[in-house]
Amino acid sequence: MTSLFENTDNDDILALQPRLTDEDPGVRRIALIELADLEEPEGLLWLVDRLAEDPSADVRAEAARLLEAWEDAPVVTALCEALTDPSPSVQAAAAQSLSLLKSEAAGRVILPWTAHAEAGVRVAAFRALRELRLLEAAPAASVALADGDASVRREAVGVLGWLKHLDALPALARLASDDPDTEVRRAATGALGLASDAQVLPALRQALRDPAWAVREEAATTLGKVGHADAGPALVEALGDDYWQVRLRATRSLGRLRYAPALAALIETLGHRISNLRKEAALALGELNEPGAIPALQAAQDDGDPEVRKAVRIALGQLQ
Repeated sequence: MTSLFENTDNDDILALQPRLTDEDPGVRRIALIELADLEEPEGLLWLVDRLAEDPSADVRAEAARLLEAWEDAPVVTALCEALTDPSPSVQAAAAQSLSLLKSEAAGRVILPWTAHAEAGVRVAAFRALRELRLLEAAPAASVALADGDASVRREAVGVLGWLKHLDALPALARLASDDPDTEVRRAATGALGLASDAQVLPALRQALRDPAWAVREEAATTLGKVGHADAGPALVEALGDDYWQVRLRATRSLGRLRYAPALAALIETLGHRISNLRKEAALALGELNEPGAIPALQAAQDDGDPEVRKAVRIALGQLQ
Protein backbone atom coordinates (compact mmCIF):
# COMPACT_ATOMS: atom_id res chain seq x y z
CA MET A 1 0.00 0.00 0.00
CA THR A 2 2.85 2.39 0.65
CA SER A 3 3.58 2.62 -3.09
CA LEU A 4 0.77 5.15 -3.38
CA PHE A 5 2.86 7.59 -1.34
CA GLU A 6 6.15 7.20 -3.17
CA ASN A 7 5.57 10.06 -5.62
CA THR A 8 4.09 12.62 -3.27
CA ASP A 9 5.81 15.49 -1.54
CA ASN A 10 2.64 16.64 0.24
CA ASP A 11 3.57 16.79 3.90
CA ASP A 12 -0.05 16.50 5.09
CA ILE A 13 -0.60 13.29 3.13
CA LEU A 14 2.75 11.84 4.23
CA ALA A 15 1.86 12.59 7.87
CA LEU A 16 -1.29 10.47 7.50
CA GLN A 17 0.55 7.47 6.06
CA PRO A 18 1.15 5.61 9.35
CA ARG A 19 -2.55 5.71 10.24
CA LEU A 20 -3.73 4.93 6.70
CA THR A 21 -1.71 1.71 6.89
CA ASP A 22 -2.54 0.89 10.51
CA GLU A 23 -3.73 -2.62 11.36
CA ASP A 24 -6.78 -1.21 13.17
CA PRO A 25 -9.60 -0.57 10.65
CA GLY A 26 -11.06 2.12 12.90
CA VAL A 27 -7.80 4.06 12.73
CA ARG A 28 -7.69 3.65 8.94
CA ARG A 29 -11.27 4.87 8.58
CA ILE A 30 -10.64 8.07 10.57
CA ALA A 31 -7.44 8.68 8.62
CA LEU A 32 -9.41 8.41 5.37
CA ILE A 33 -11.82 11.08 6.59
CA GLU A 34 -8.91 13.40 7.36
CA LEU A 35 -7.37 12.61 3.98
CA ALA A 36 -10.61 13.53 2.18
CA ASP A 37 -10.75 16.82 4.09
CA LEU A 38 -7.46 17.79 2.44
CA GLU A 39 -9.19 17.67 -0.98
CA GLU A 40 -5.91 16.81 -2.67
CA PRO A 41 -5.88 14.84 -5.96
CA GLU A 42 -3.06 12.68 -4.60
CA GLY A 43 -5.27 11.65 -1.72
CA LEU A 44 -7.97 10.66 -4.19
CA LEU A 45 -5.79 7.77 -5.36
CA TRP A 46 -5.79 6.35 -1.86
CA LEU A 47 -9.56 6.66 -1.46
CA VAL A 48 -10.14 4.79 -4.71
CA ASP A 49 -7.62 2.14 -3.69
CA ARG A 50 -9.21 1.61 -0.26
CA LEU A 51 -12.67 1.36 -1.79
CA ALA A 52 -11.47 -1.55 -3.89
CA GLU A 53 -8.91 -3.21 -1.66
CA ASP A 54 -9.35 -2.56 2.06
CA PRO A 55 -10.14 -5.78 3.95
CA SER A 56 -12.62 -3.97 6.21
CA ALA A 57 -16.15 -3.36 4.90
CA ASP A 58 -16.46 -0.36 7.22
CA VAL A 59 -13.40 1.25 5.66
CA ARG A 60 -14.57 0.49 2.12
CA ALA A 61 -17.99 1.98 2.89
CA GLU A 62 -16.36 5.10 4.34
CA ALA A 63 -14.25 5.45 1.20
CA ALA A 64 -17.40 5.19 -0.93
CA ARG A 65 -19.09 7.92 1.09
CA LEU A 66 -16.07 10.20 0.92
CA LEU A 67 -15.87 9.90 -2.86
CA GLU A 68 -19.25 11.57 -3.33
CA ALA A 69 -17.60 14.93 -3.92
CA TRP A 70 -15.49 13.71 -6.85
CA GLU A 71 -16.85 13.28 -10.39
CA ASP A 72 -13.69 12.16 -12.19
CA ALA A 73 -14.27 9.17 -14.47
CA PRO A 74 -11.96 6.84 -12.44
CA VAL A 75 -13.91 7.67 -9.27
CA VAL A 76 -17.28 7.07 -10.91
CA THR A 77 -16.02 3.78 -12.30
CA ALA A 78 -14.75 2.75 -8.87
CA LEU A 79 -18.12 3.57 -7.30
CA CYS A 80 -19.93 1.56 -9.97
CA GLU A 81 -17.63 -1.39 -9.34
CA ALA A 82 -18.35 -1.06 -5.62
CA LEU A 83 -22.01 -1.80 -6.37
CA THR A 84 -20.90 -5.43 -6.64
CA ASP A 85 -19.04 -5.40 -3.32
CA PRO A 86 -19.89 -8.41 -1.10
CA SER A 87 -20.92 -6.04 1.71
CA PRO A 88 -24.43 -4.51 1.49
CA SER A 89 -23.22 -1.46 3.43
CA VAL A 90 -20.54 -0.77 0.81
CA GLN A 91 -23.07 -1.24 -1.98
CA ALA A 92 -25.45 1.19 -0.30
CA ALA A 93 -22.73 3.80 0.28
CA ALA A 94 -21.58 3.57 -3.33
CA ALA A 95 -25.15 3.87 -4.61
CA GLN A 96 -25.73 6.93 -2.42
CA SER A 97 -22.57 8.65 -3.68
CA LEU A 98 -23.52 7.89 -7.28
CA SER A 99 -26.96 9.41 -6.73
CA LEU A 100 -25.33 12.70 -5.67
CA LEU A 101 -23.36 13.18 -8.87
CA LYS A 102 -24.32 16.19 -10.98
CA SER A 103 -22.32 16.04 -14.21
CA GLU A 104 -23.45 14.54 -17.51
CA ALA A 105 -19.95 13.13 -17.99
CA ALA A 106 -20.41 11.06 -14.83
CA GLY A 107 -23.75 9.85 -16.18
CA ARG A 108 -22.11 8.51 -19.31
CA VAL A 109 -19.75 6.46 -17.16
CA ILE A 110 -22.70 5.07 -15.20
CA LEU A 111 -24.87 4.32 -18.24
CA PRO A 112 -23.31 0.96 -19.23
CA TRP A 113 -23.97 -0.37 -15.73
CA THR A 114 -27.72 -0.25 -16.40
CA ALA A 115 -27.21 -3.49 -18.34
CA HIS A 116 -25.33 -5.29 -15.54
CA ALA A 117 -26.34 -8.85 -14.73
CA GLU A 118 -27.17 -8.02 -11.10
CA ALA A 119 -30.53 -6.33 -10.54
CA GLY A 120 -29.22 -4.32 -7.59
CA VAL A 121 -26.55 -2.76 -9.78
CA ARG A 122 -29.10 -1.86 -12.45
CA VAL A 123 -31.33 -0.27 -9.79
CA ALA A 124 -28.49 1.87 -8.43
CA ALA A 125 -27.37 2.92 -11.90
CA PHE A 126 -30.83 4.06 -12.96
CA ARG A 127 -31.37 5.82 -9.63
CA ALA A 128 -28.17 7.80 -10.17
CA LEU A 129 -29.12 8.63 -13.75
CA ARG A 130 -32.58 9.89 -12.77
CA GLU A 131 -31.23 13.03 -11.08
CA LEU A 132 -28.76 13.71 -13.91
CA ARG A 133 -31.51 13.95 -16.56
CA LEU A 134 -29.14 12.49 -19.13
CA LEU A 135 -30.93 12.25 -22.48
CA GLU A 136 -28.75 9.33 -23.53
CA ALA A 137 -30.30 7.31 -20.71
CA ALA A 138 -33.76 7.25 -22.34
CA PRO A 139 -33.16 4.21 -24.62
CA ALA A 140 -31.74 2.11 -21.77
CA ALA A 141 -34.60 3.12 -19.48
CA SER A 142 -37.16 2.29 -22.15
CA VAL A 143 -35.71 -1.19 -22.53
CA ALA A 144 -35.67 -1.62 -18.75
CA LEU A 145 -39.43 -1.08 -18.56
CA ALA A 146 -39.62 -4.77 -19.47
CA ASP A 147 -36.99 -5.84 -16.89
CA GLY A 148 -37.83 -8.95 -14.91
CA ASP A 149 -37.09 -7.15 -11.64
CA ALA A 150 -39.79 -4.79 -10.41
CA SER A 151 -37.30 -2.48 -8.68
CA VAL A 152 -35.45 -1.96 -11.96
CA ARG A 153 -38.69 -1.19 -13.79
CA ARG A 154 -39.60 1.32 -11.10
CA GLU A 155 -36.27 3.15 -11.37
CA ALA A 156 -36.46 3.13 -15.18
CA VAL A 157 -39.89 4.77 -14.94
CA GLY A 158 -38.33 7.45 -12.76
CA VAL A 159 -35.64 8.19 -15.34
CA LEU A 160 -38.18 8.56 -18.14
CA GLY A 161 -40.43 10.72 -15.98
CA TRP A 162 -37.64 13.13 -15.09
CA LEU A 163 -36.61 13.30 -18.74
CA LYS A 164 -40.22 13.99 -19.80
CA HIS A 165 -39.65 11.43 -22.53
CA LEU A 166 -42.89 11.60 -24.50
CA ASP A 167 -42.05 8.60 -26.70
CA ALA A 168 -42.33 6.45 -23.58
CA LEU A 169 -45.95 7.40 -22.87
CA PRO A 170 -47.54 4.29 -24.47
CA ALA A 171 -45.23 1.97 -22.54
CA LEU A 172 -45.80 3.90 -19.30
CA ALA A 173 -49.56 3.68 -19.84
CA ARG A 174 -49.30 -0.10 -20.19
CA LEU A 175 -47.29 -0.35 -16.99
CA ALA A 176 -49.74 1.86 -15.13
CA SER A 177 -52.54 -0.51 -16.07
CA ASP A 178 -50.98 -3.95 -16.23
CA ASP A 179 -47.76 -4.23 -14.24
CA PRO A 180 -48.10 -6.86 -11.50
CA ASP A 181 -46.15 -4.74 -9.01
CA THR A 182 -48.12 -2.05 -7.16
CA GLU A 183 -45.17 0.33 -6.83
CA VAL A 184 -44.38 0.09 -10.54
CA ARG A 185 -48.00 0.87 -11.41
CA ARG A 186 -47.95 3.80 -9.00
CA ALA A 187 -44.68 5.18 -10.41
CA ALA A 188 -45.86 4.77 -14.01
CA THR A 189 -49.13 6.50 -13.17
CA GLY A 190 -47.24 9.46 -11.76
CA ALA A 191 -44.88 9.56 -14.75
CA LEU A 192 -47.86 9.98 -17.08
CA GLY A 193 -48.12 13.48 -15.66
CA LEU A 194 -45.14 14.47 -17.79
CA ALA A 195 -47.60 15.07 -20.63
CA SER A 196 -50.51 17.46 -20.90
CA ASP A 197 -51.76 15.39 -23.82
CA ALA A 198 -55.26 13.94 -23.52
CA GLN A 199 -53.92 10.59 -24.75
CA VAL A 200 -52.96 9.70 -21.17
CA LEU A 201 -56.47 10.19 -19.77
CA PRO A 202 -57.76 6.65 -20.46
CA ALA A 203 -54.83 5.09 -18.60
CA LEU A 204 -55.24 7.51 -15.68
CA ARG A 205 -58.98 6.86 -15.47
CA GLN A 206 -58.27 3.15 -15.35
CA ALA A 207 -55.66 3.75 -12.63
CA LEU A 208 -58.39 5.44 -10.58
CA ARG A 209 -60.02 1.99 -10.40
CA ASP A 210 -56.81 0.15 -9.48
CA PRO A 211 -57.12 -2.41 -6.63
CA ALA A 212 -54.33 -0.63 -4.73
CA TRP A 213 -55.32 2.64 -3.07
CA ALA A 214 -51.81 4.09 -3.51
CA VAL A 215 -52.17 3.80 -7.29
CA ARG A 216 -55.62 5.43 -7.16
CA GLU A 217 -54.19 8.24 -5.05
CA GLU A 218 -51.41 8.80 -7.60
CA ALA A 219 -53.92 8.77 -10.45
CA ALA A 220 -56.08 11.38 -8.72
CA THR A 221 -53.02 13.60 -8.25
CA THR A 222 -51.75 13.15 -11.80
CA LEU A 223 -55.13 13.93 -13.38
CA GLY A 224 -54.93 17.35 -11.77
CA LYS A 225 -51.43 17.90 -13.14
CA VAL A 226 -52.38 16.90 -16.68
CA GLY A 227 -54.97 19.67 -16.60
CA HIS A 228 -57.84 18.43 -18.77
CA ALA A 229 -61.42 19.14 -17.76
CA ASP A 230 -62.34 15.78 -19.29
CA ALA A 231 -60.85 14.24 -16.14
CA GLY A 232 -63.53 15.89 -14.03
CA PRO A 233 -66.20 13.16 -13.99
CA ALA A 234 -63.72 10.47 -12.97
CA LEU A 235 -62.40 12.68 -10.17
CA VAL A 236 -65.91 13.40 -8.90
CA GLU A 237 -66.49 9.66 -8.79
CA ALA A 238 -63.24 9.28 -6.85
CA LEU A 239 -64.67 11.49 -4.10
CA GLY A 240 -66.54 8.37 -3.03
CA ASP A 241 -63.41 6.22 -2.76
CA ASP A 242 -63.09 4.01 0.32
CA TYR A 243 -59.74 5.66 1.19
CA TRP A 244 -59.70 9.25 2.38
CA GLN A 245 -56.24 9.75 0.86
CA VAL A 246 -57.70 9.19 -2.61
CA ARG A 247 -60.61 11.51 -1.85
CA LEU A 248 -58.22 14.22 -0.71
CA ARG A 249 -56.17 14.09 -3.91
CA ALA A 250 -59.30 14.04 -6.05
CA THR A 251 -60.64 17.06 -4.17
CA ARG A 252 -57.40 18.96 -4.69
CA SER A 253 -57.33 18.10 -8.39
CA LEU A 254 -60.92 19.21 -8.92
CA GLY A 255 -60.00 22.58 -7.49
CA ARG A 256 -56.92 22.73 -9.65
CA LEU A 257 -59.04 21.99 -12.73
CA ARG A 258 -61.71 24.48 -11.59
CA TYR A 259 -64.26 21.88 -12.54
CA ALA A 260 -67.59 23.64 -11.88
CA PRO A 261 -69.82 20.51 -12.15
CA ALA A 262 -68.09 19.25 -8.98
CA LEU A 263 -69.78 21.96 -6.90
CA ALA A 264 -72.39 19.76 -5.19
CA ALA A 265 -69.92 16.94 -4.50
CA LEU A 266 -67.38 19.34 -3.01
CA ILE A 267 -70.03 20.96 -0.81
CA GLU A 268 -70.85 17.48 0.48
CA THR A 269 -67.14 16.84 1.14
CA LEU A 270 -67.02 20.10 3.12
CA GLY A 271 -69.05 18.27 5.76
CA HIS A 272 -66.85 15.18 5.95
CA ARG A 273 -65.78 13.95 9.39
CA ILE A 274 -62.07 14.08 8.40
CA SER A 275 -60.79 17.63 8.80
CA ASN A 276 -58.14 17.34 6.08
CA LEU A 277 -60.89 16.60 3.58
CA ARG A 278 -62.97 19.53 4.78
CA LYS A 279 -59.96 21.81 4.40
CA GLU A 280 -59.25 20.64 0.83
CA ALA A 281 -62.92 20.91 -0.09
CA ALA A 282 -63.02 24.53 1.11
CA LEU A 283 -59.92 25.42 -0.91
CA ALA A 284 -61.28 23.66 -3.99
CA LEU A 285 -64.59 25.51 -3.69
CA GLY A 286 -62.69 28.76 -3.67
CA GLU A 287 -60.96 27.78 -6.90
CA LEU A 288 -64.23 26.98 -8.68
CA ASN A 289 -65.30 30.63 -8.68
CA GLU A 290 -68.91 29.50 -8.25
CA PRO A 291 -71.12 31.82 -6.13
CA GLY A 292 -73.26 28.80 -5.25
CA ALA A 293 -70.48 27.70 -2.88
CA ILE A 294 -70.79 30.79 -0.68
CA PRO A 295 -73.65 29.64 1.62
CA ALA A 296 -71.91 26.33 2.40
CA LEU A 297 -68.62 28.10 3.08
CA GLN A 298 -70.30 30.67 5.31
CA ALA A 299 -71.86 27.85 7.29
CA ALA A 300 -68.42 26.29 7.73
CA GLN A 301 -66.83 29.42 9.22
CA ASP A 302 -67.25 28.02 12.73
CA ASP A 303 -65.65 24.64 11.94
CA GLY A 304 -63.95 23.08 14.94
CA ASP A 305 -60.60 22.81 13.15
CA PRO A 306 -58.56 26.04 12.79
CA GLU A 307 -56.99 24.87 9.52
CA VAL A 308 -60.44 24.34 8.03
CA ARG A 309 -61.57 27.78 9.22
CA LYS A 310 -58.49 29.32 7.60
CA ALA A 311 -59.21 27.51 4.31
CA VAL A 312 -62.83 28.70 4.45
CA ARG A 313 -61.68 32.32 4.90
CA ILE A 314 -59.34 31.99 1.92
CA ALA A 315 -62.12 30.52 -0.24
CA LEU A 316 -64.63 33.18 0.74
CA GLY A 317 -62.04 35.84 -0.01
CA GLN A 318 -61.67 34.45 -3.53
CA LEU A 319 -65.42 34.31 -4.10
CA GLN A 320 -66.44 37.61 -2.51
